[in-house]
Amino acid sequence: MYECPRAGITAELRLSNCTGSREVRKGRMESSVRRRMEALSRHLLQPHEANTGLYQVLLKGVQSEKQAEPVIIGGMVLDIHATPSIPANPRTTTPGKVYYREGGVARNIAECMSKLGAKPFMISAVGLDMAGNLLLEPWKSAGLSMEGIRRQQDINTAVVSNIFDAKGEVVAGVASVEAIEKFLTPEWIQLFKGNISSAPVLMVDANLSPPALEASCKMAAESNVPVWFETVSVTKSRRIASVAKYISAAFPNEDELVAMANALSGQDIFHPISRDNKYSTESLFQTLKPAIWVLLEKGIQAVVVTLGPDGVFLCSKGGLNSMKIGLEKTTQYGFSRKLYKTVNSCCPSSWYSEAMHLTGGSQFFTMHIPALPASVVRLTGAGDCLVGGTLASKCAGLDVIQSLAVGIAAAKATVEAETNVPSEFSLTAIADDARMVYAHAKVL
Repeated sequence: MYECPRAGITAELRLSNCTGSREVRKGRMESSVRRRMEALSRHLLQPHEANTGLYQVLLKGVQSEKQAEPVIIGGMVLDIHATPSIPANPRTTTPGKVYYREGGVARNIAECMSKLGAKPFMISAVGLDMAGNLLLEPWKSAGLSMEGIRRQQDINTAVVSNIFDAKGEVVAGVASVEAIEKFLTPEWIQLFKGNISSAPVLMVDANLSPPALEASCKMAAESNVPVWFETVSVTKSRRIASVAKYISAAFPNEDELVAMANALSGQDIFHPISRDNKYSTESLFQTLKPAIWVLLEKGIQAVVVTLGPDGVFLCSKGGLNSMKIGLEKTTQYGFSRKLYKTVNSCCPSSWYSEAMHLTGGSQFFTMHIPALPASVVRLTGAGDCLVGGTLASKCAGLDVIQSLAVGIAAAKATVEAETNVPSEFSLTAIADDARMVYAHAKVL
């Protein structure tokens, strides 16, 4: 105990200076460790097996200092978009335009989130090839993490080639995405258990193999991290069957909903509905309700059925607060803070406070949230940006209805762009569109 106040101050200042020097050295050491770890891992990770123990030891000190980030696991895909300028004829080439676009459901969601202020941590796999370079160059330029992206010489980067019609709809396509299932393994994902356990939310897409899906969801469940499931396609959406009990939220379209309900019930009792018939919002919901109920009964806390130009149905058992997301683990900063303040001021949560706080585990709650008119250029990426916009908004602290309004606004911006994710989002435009959507939401 110091008797001289001045001496006490001097000693405290010296201690502070020493601490600062140690922090600088510590930061340099962590940077050095990370570089060495990455170099070692490239030599130690075999094509089909990761040296999990060593990798985790090297990462342990670095990861403990990291800020909690939402984790996204799934495909990074190079999309080739071909649009004929005249009606295409079979067995010959047709004049038109061909573009390379960064794609993949999980990758699109992560990019959308990053442009709305979130900081997603991506776990995926790409090759040391042209397609991989085209995907990762803009990723690095955006300052997004490369740590969870597996790169090896024997990986052929996933590629999808699509032909579009004049309305922006896919006419035909070929997908070569086997690398995602082959190399995005449970062993690779296990290396990032620390990231998953500290995340506010985990988002998985159904491109993952069933073992990788189950491993990812179990890791999240061990730390009470909510899991959002993106369906990808009708066929792959059926992979929900083994992981439904872990899922907090799922985003199927109508056909994927039917496939998921059949997979979960173990029977082919649900059938796709024909949209050639005219359905009112209420009659459409009543038609889909039995399939939605199967998903909710299997433990999925919120089901968001995407209806294209008709918007979405948001469904849950009880109040919408059942869609937990662990917001206490998130931090608002930059665009995220602005998004929260702007949307919360124009879309006050008090409008739907009763719906948010309904109680009763068996009560079926549904809200219809409408879409927005748009000048459609391309439809690919719209569903991904709906999910990305919703997830980024939830991570910013908005409630689920506000977040879905932002997601629909992000989807509108996407269909009006040439790329799978717009080059940037205007906060003013997003907020204005979200307000319009929010004002016309309706409890069914």
